[in-house]
Amino acid sequence: MATVKSFEELEIWQLSRKLVHDTYAVTNKNRFSKDVSMKDQIRRASLSVMNNISEGFESRTVNMFIEYSGRSKASCGETRSIFYAAFDQNYIEKIEFEELPDLCKTISSKTLRLMQYLEQYHSNDRVNELEINYII
Repeated sequence: MATVKSFEELEIWQLSRKLVHDTYAVTNKNRFSKDVSMKDQIRRASLSVMNNISEGFESRTVNMFIEYSGRSKASCGETRSIFYAAFDQNYIEKIEFEELPDLCKTISSKTLRLMQYLEQYHSNDRVNELEINYII
């Protein structure tokens, strides 16, 4: 097992980065781009997924990493919910609707597994000293 030295190495952060990219791409499209409120909300929610992972990792304690991971997971659910609203308003195509919530579910599931893995450590353990190798 290798010790993860930066949040950029975490698969959930990499997937969250893709979620942000895809969210921005879809919200730049015609009808969605005009709904400023929904566009802003889903962008902020998807950014929160990615940023809470990085913030939790950089906080360096296991308890804080678990806490921030939980916030990330919650934001992932919010992002997924907004995708439903966007689809209902015909802001996104069916193929996008099928892919984007699935990406959210994948990130959420992997985040939960990471949290469960981290719970085996003591709350004051330093994240950068752990061998993070959770089962996907």
